Amino acid sequence: MPHLNPYIHFNGNAEEAFTFYKSVFGGEFETVSHFKDFSNPEHPFPEHELHKIAHISLPIGAGSYLMGSDVPKMLGTVNEQENRSKISITAESKEEADRLYNGLSAGGAVEMPIGDSPWGAYFGMFRDRYGIEWMVSFNERR
Repeated sequence: MPHLNPYIHFNGNAEEAFTFYKSVFGGEFETVSHFKDFSNPEHPFPEHELHKIAHISLPIGAGSYLMGSDVPKMLGTVNEQENRSKISITAESKEEADRLYNGLSAGGAVEMPIGDSPWGAYFGMFRDRYGIEWMVSFNERR
């Protein structure tokens, strides 16, 4: 079965955001590359872009990764208020769901507090402090 690995973009604060995600999920970064690592004389990156993240990956569970990068200014900016895609996490227990929900939503905006839902799952939704939207759920029947 294939694994889905969300790839999220930031406006220069990818390293800060991923350090926050690492504090919630645990683990160690598998990859951290900066634009300076890819710069060459024929296609140089501007000085203000060199220390931004070109690629970062954090293993999440078995075979899944949360990945991301900063968007170079020459490619525009990410509109954090219109980032309507959500990352859905299925927890293995109610306690894990609470830990992930409370950790990731800290400093963010809650859309739906975590609790028992009409469809039988323990579920909640929020936008984190970096504008990324998340859904956390646990279902005993799975």
